[in-house]
Order: sequence, then C-alpha cells, then structure tokens
Amino acid sequence: MNSNGLKLRLVIGLVMAGMALLSYYGKTQENPLTGEKQQVSLSPMEEVAMGLQSAPQMAQEYGGLYPDDKVQQEIKAIGRELVQTFNNEVESFGHGNPYQFDFHVLRDPQTVNAFALPGGQVFITVGLLSRLKSKDQIAGVLGHEIAHVVYRHSSEQMAKSEFYQGLAGAATAAAGDMGASQIANYVAQMKLMKFGRDDELESDEFGVKYMLKAGYNAESMIEVMEILAEASGGRSRDEFMSSHPSPDNRIGRIKEHIEKYKKEMR
Repeated sequence: MNSNGLKLRLVIGLVMAGMALLSYYGKTQENPLTGEKQQVSLSPMEEVAMGLQSAPQMAQEYGGLYPDDKVQQEIKAIGRELVQTFNNEVESFGHGNPYQFDFHVLRDPQTVNAFALPGGQVFITVGLLSRLKSKDQIAGVLGHEIAHVVYRHSSEQMAKSEFYQGLAGAATAAAGDMGASQIANYVAQMKLMKFGRDDELESDEFGVKYMLKAGYNAESMIEVMEILAEASGGRSRDEFMSSHPSPDNRIGRIKEHIEKYKKEMR
C-alpha cells in the first residue's frame, strides 16, 4: 500500500471518528428527574413507548407472567410505594415523573434475575423472588431497578454503544484489516462493561436512599447481595470482565450509603 493510500485511510478514519463524536454529543439531553446532562438515544416518551412495546415479548422469554395475582399485586404495591416516595421528593423540586412504572413477576423458576426496561416496566423472576425472605429485600431489588429507569441507563447505553461502534468502524477504516477491527470491538465492549458497573453502583445508592425514605430496612440490600452471591454458586468473578461489580464491592458501598443517608435523615 503506497503512502497516498495510507493517508486516505487515515483521513477516512478521522472523518468517521469525528462524525461518531458529533453524533454522540448531539444526543445530549437534560434528565427531567435528576437535572443531569446525559447523552441518550431516546426521549422519555420514546423510552416509555419502547418499554411498553417490548414488555410482552420480554415476559414471554421468561415463560410469561407468574399466574398468582396476589403475588403480582404484592410486588406492584411495594414498587409503587417506592416510586411514590421518589415522586414526592422530585415534585417538591418542581419536577414531574414522565415514566409509567409497573412491576411484574415472571414465571421462570430457574433464573435468578430482575431487570427494568426503558420507561418503567420492571420485572423480577419467581426464581429470585422465591429466594427473598422479606418485603425489605424485595424493596431493595425493586428500588435498584427503578433507579435504572430514573437515571436512563438503558438509553445511555444505547448512545454509548452507537458511539463506540462508530469509533471501532473508524479504526477499521484507518487500519484496513480485520485484526484491527476485532481489537477495536474488544476495546469498545470493555468500555461499555465499565459503564455498566458504574450504573449498578449508582442504582444501589438510589435503592438505599429511597428504601430508607419509604421506611424499609436498607440493611436488607446487603442480604440481597449475599443471596445473589449464593445464587451464583459463590464463584468469584473478574470485575473487569463483568458488567456487574462483585457482591463484596457492592456490599462495601451499600454500607457507606446506609450510613450517609441515615445521617441525612436524622
């Protein structure tokens, strides 16, 4: 490859990287609940629509909804209490909550999991629910998932994914070989994993804060971490290669948050 060809590839790569950067920062919005400036791919209304549209298919992947209406209503009541506690606070600052929260128990007895879709649809598997021993522990799980919606983590991840894919494409164009593409994609994936860990820790803090404000025992969040560690078989994981922090790391942070918010509420 002559020098002109190399220069052309470099120029193309730089242009593609610049376009990815402009596109990413062109997605800056102010979070209507936190006031934080974020790069997000969707508006709050689009997040709600995506969540509502995706919820039935997502439930189906876990065997559908758990068929006990009493259990469903108990989970909805805990989740709505936490949301109302949060809403009361943000409304005092003149904010309205654009998200439509609802809470669902999934039939899957094997999978130990809880997750939230953009816009407010929150799910917990009966596999996880059956391991929880109190309403406080349930509140800890649901508070954590509510936070993912409030902080718009899914929409942020979409924007970040598009950005890093754009940078990976620029690196491939500049280098002109598949080896560079594979390395660039690996780096992009590692970056997104780091963002994922930060999101989890941020959501843990939110869960502690609003558990306390709603009158739940925030120490139950520590018990939830222990339950999750046990469910994983006690296997230690390399935190760098995981989207979730290790349970030990999370427990240490949770203890700090409990002490902080208890002092603030005295």
